[in-house]
Amino acid sequence: MHPGAAMPATMITHLAATRPRYEMDQDRALAWLASAHAEVDAARDPRIDRASRERQVARLIDRVACGPDRIARRGHSLGDHRGALAELRDQGSEQRTRRFVEIADAYFQSAYAGETDAPDDLIHVTCTGYASPSAAQKLVAAKGWWTRVTHAYHMGCYAAIPALHVAGGFVANGARRVDIAHTELCTLHFDPGNATLEQLVVQSLFSDGMIRYAVVPGDRDGLVVRALHEQLIPDSAACMTWIVGDHGLQMTLSREVPTRVASALRGFVLGLLARGGYALPALKQAIVAVHPGGPKIIDQVRSTLELDELAVEHSRGVLRDYGNMSSATLPHIWMRIMDDRRVKAGTLIVSLAFGPGLTVCGALLEKR
Repeated sequence: MHPGAAMPATMITHLAATRPRYEMDQDRALAWLASAHAEVDAARDPRIDRASRERQVARLIDRVACGPDRIARRGHSLGDHRGALAELRDQGSEQRTRRFVEIADAYFQSAYAGETDAPDDLIHVTCTGYASPSAAQKLVAAKGWWTRVTHAYHMGCYAAIPALHVAGGFVANGARRVDIAHTELCTLHFDPGNATLEQLVVQSLFSDGMIRYAVVPGDRDGLVVRALHEQLIPDSAACMTWIVGDHGLQMTLSREVPTRVASALRGFVLGLLARGGYALPALKQAIVAVHPGGPKIIDQVRSTLELDELAVEHSRGVLRDYGNMSSATLPHIWMRIMDDRRVKAGTLIVSLAFGPGLTVCGALLEKR
């Protein structure tokens, strides 16, 4: 154990992702967005020429969207592109919530199929759908387990790190194994009747992602949790919001987010390193797992921390291959780092994620 660590090692291990049933190349997804908005707008107002409206929205998307050079494809859970629009068109929050329940239930049943070794605790993380009893509770009841279920909801893209805080507390109190499972169905909240520039940015970024992993005591194969840190950026509450709307959950996202994050980032990372017993030079040999809220977030983190491109290549790779999966994204980056044989044992992983608040969260991990 590093001399700066104050507690016995806690490990992240057994990362296992489940891909959404459907995927779409980003160039096709952006064309579909333009077509979907035009179809809904023309249906609502007969004076609108659908073809002209589609060209207009396509031009807006070209201006503001994350293009295929940054995101290659995104996954979704709602059927093919025609079926997805049919499901979302004019559906309110109640219908979308019922669809979330159906998909989340199926995920937990599949992810734990045949598993008889019950975790002591199960933490369900999501910011894209809520119902009681939750899918996690239904699983535990169906299995007849004595597992305690905890819900870590509506924190946004950074929620994996607070979930590690909670899991670490359970381990410190004697838990043998704490499972964390993320079910993020971001595309369920696409509103085809809202084509503001801000919403087109959001609609071009987000995708669905589901992943589970275990947090256990000890020092074995996996990622050792060396330190955790969290901070609110002053006077930034309006920069990002995530509320229940008439047609699902609605996000607002300011252009100021990358610069606001950058203003707090250097001091935050120094504090995170110090909590693990490290100083700034350790950053030069570390991998930086950045939640890719968008390409500009990765660019801003790289520039502010004076990193080379190799330090953030896993973050760019997950954004490219899957898009922004909200809280499930950072665990996907951890899984990619674990699977990368080029990343040697002992490598530090500085994990950073951001969300409403604005909240900056960090986890200092070490690969074993």
